[in-house]
Amino acid sequence: MRILVSNDDGIHARGLRMLVGGLSNLGEVFVVAPDRERSATGHSITVHRPLRAKKTRIPGFDVQSWAVDGTPADCVKLAIEDLLADPPDLVVSGINQGPNLGTDVLYSGTVSAAIEGAINGFPSIAVSLASYCYQDFSPAGAFIREFIPFLLRADLPRNTLLNVNVPGTERPLGVKITRLGNRRYVNIFEKRVDPRGRIYYWVAGEPLEAQEDPSGTETDVEAVKNNYISITPLQLDLTDYAAIEQLRFLADFK
Repeated sequence: MRILVSNDDGIHARGLRMLVGGLSNLGEVFVVAPDRERSATGHSITVHRPLRAKKTRIPGFDVQSWAVDGTPADCVKLAIEDLLADPPDLVVSGINQGPNLGTDVLYSGTVSAAIEGAINGFPSIAVSLASYCYQDFSPAGAFIREFIPFLLRADLPRNTLLNVNVPGTERPLGVKITRLGNRRYVNIFEKRVDPRGRIYYWVAGEPLEAQEDPSGTETDVEAVKNNYISITPLQLDLTDYAAIEQLRFLADFK
């Protein structure tokens, strides 16, 4: 099995090394990742300048690896279209330091790397350690290593990827299949003044506590909060099909 690994924390991130170590037992691993941190880049790609990929080495691992001066989506696209001699069987992005829950997936470079894999027709997984303080990637790495063989036996729909968030604890209580929560923030911008009197802003923000879903369908936010690993299947088709029916009357609009 050929496994393509990427991330948004950069090719020298601890989470990526943990992922490479675990996946090396499952098959041939190739790493194509940003040359520096590219968090919160979403699914942006580089179109206004050349991309450069440099062969590099990840200490302690005998894997082919490239550092790319672009976004996570750039990395996966470039790997599939040029750097890898043969296409991968699986794309795995992570392990991210910090959660990628709810609507955060729209901003996440980690998730976008997996999305790029799915766009190109490959089974893809995004993996995050849902804590900025907890530094032990071992539970997340062990889970993914054990989970992938089960995943590959499943008939995952085409153009679907999995977003996995592992709580920042030594022993999660279990696994839950979840839907995306609604993760909103308050106090997003911190306004400051520089020494020359000019105003500038730092993006910060604090997440609001998520409200429980009255339908009983647990969200990824709730699952991780309750110390469960969340697995959320995501699809590329963002169409609101119910709204199509509601808007059919506009077909006669002139």
